[in-house]
Amino acid sequence: MRFTYSFQKIVDLKQGEKRQAEWVLSLAVGRLTREESSLADLMSEKQAMEQRLSEAAAGRATISELALIRDYIDHLDRAIDLKHRDVDQAKRQVAAQKEQLKEKMVQEKVWMKAREKAYRKFVAEALRKEQEELDEMAVMRHSRLI
Repeated sequence: MRFTYSFQKIVDLKQGEKRQAEWVLSLAVGRLTREESSLADLMSEKQAMEQRLSEAAAGRATISELALIRDYIDHLDRAIDLKHRDVDQAKRQVAAQKEQLKEKMVQEKVWMKAREKAYRKFVAEALRKEQEELDEMAVMRHSRLI
């Protein structure tokens, strides 16, 4: 006798939903990594421009060159502020996706436990039937000997 679980399609669906949630989480983590890398690049560029500004101020730079560098640093500051918002949004997205994955894992676990319980019940019933058949065979042998 072969075990077939009547709700196997639901178990398969829950496993698929969990895999999809894992995939979406990995995309969100990838986006967060890219945003953080971009922020680090912007901050590095700002630091380099501030160094260039201080060198230009100490050297023979015109006021227009200094103003141009300062304007670019201001532009980088605005870009950094926007990138901080992007990073925060990406972090919230990662947290939301983790929560979604956690929920999907719980749902999958519930259905897997129900399947396991049904399997144990099936095995116990099969063993009980087998034992009944063995007992019946023993009774028949014993009755023939008497």
